[in-house]
Amino acid sequence: MKIAQIAPLIESVPPRLYGGTERIVSYLTEELVRLGHDVTLFASGDSVTSARLVSCVTTALRLDPKVRDPIPYYMLMLDRARECADDFDILHFHIDQFHFPLFRPLAGRTVTTLHGRQDLPDLRLLYIGFKEMPLVSISDSQRAPVHNANFVATIYHGLPLDLHVPTFDPKGGYLAFLGRISPEKGVDRAIKVARTVGIPIKIAAKIDRVDEVYFREQIAPLLKGPDVQYIGEINEQQKTAFLGQASALMFLIDWPEPFGLTMIEAMACGTPVLALRRGSVDEVIEDGLTGHMVDTVEEATVTLPHVMELDRRAVRRRFEQRFSAPRMAKDYMQVYNYLNSKQVSEATALVPTTVTELAIEPSESVH
Repeated sequence: MKIAQIAPLIESVPPRLYGGTERIVSYLTEELVRLGHDVTLFASGDSVTSARLVSCVTTALRLDPKVRDPIPYYMLMLDRARECADDFDILHFHIDQFHFPLFRPLAGRTVTTLHGRQDLPDLRLLYIGFKEMPLVSISDSQRAPVHNANFVATIYHGLPLDLHVPTFDPKGGYLAFLGRISPEKGVDRAIKVARTVGIPIKIAAKIDRVDEVYFREQIAPLLKGPDVQYIGEINEQQKTAFLGQASALMFLIDWPEPFGLTMIEAMACGTPVLALRRGSVDEVIEDGLTGHMVDTVEEATVTLPHVMELDRRAVRRRFEQRFSAPRMAKDYMQVYNYLNSKQVSEATALVPTTVTELAIEPSESVH
């Protein structure tokens, strides 16, 4: 099958440091190529892929200090994709909804994975106005605020099985926080719990420009002392040791997390997760097996010792069973094949909401 993957331009594919969506686009693209499909990736020119790369900007936009407004670059990318759209059986978009007006006439040959939160009030009108566009959610929780939108499947993220080597006997003696520093990500809550139980915490995180004041005023004062270490952004190779040597991952978020890639990265390393029950957390974490879910910071403090006692081999096994890149690619191929076999009018008239309704065998992560 000839497949176009249209990626965000903010980071390269895969990203050098932080970047969840671009990382998933990379894993999916490489797995589809491995399966023998003819894949073209529309992305920044500094991306690395075994697919055919269409360079839409020279460098990832976040790394180019001259870039002030990303929208012109996306417009140019979409124009290039539209010009050669007839070359593809499926065009798979990962850029929110920018492409809807331009690709509406080709809706039956497109699919859009929604990577962000969907509880913003303006989005409902958008999905009503472009009801022809097939959508994939990355958790059932993500789609709940717009449940009447044209969803064809929920497909959980997956990682290459050889990306991280698990650590079953960690020696680090610390808790880990990985991701981005912002109010909703809960690094302050993670520090509070760590200090209460008396276990050091290491923080590997990106700071966006919009969060610099929050970091300076709210988080930087909490970093004083030997029990808290801020190490900044880390790359994919560094994650294996950082997560693997940790006793647990702290995921004390306070927002409707659409998926939470960090959770399955920890699981791939054999590391259990302590998480606040928000968004997709109860779909990703199996309570008492791969981690524990709590409802308050106080409960997190009491529960943390039980998290650290979980069987790390079982954590890794469940990662392999539920969150691998081969499983993710298989699930997307089911969706591609379904859409490719239908006319646009048929897809608009009766679009299934689950992979089960596609009359194909669903995997554990597809609902």
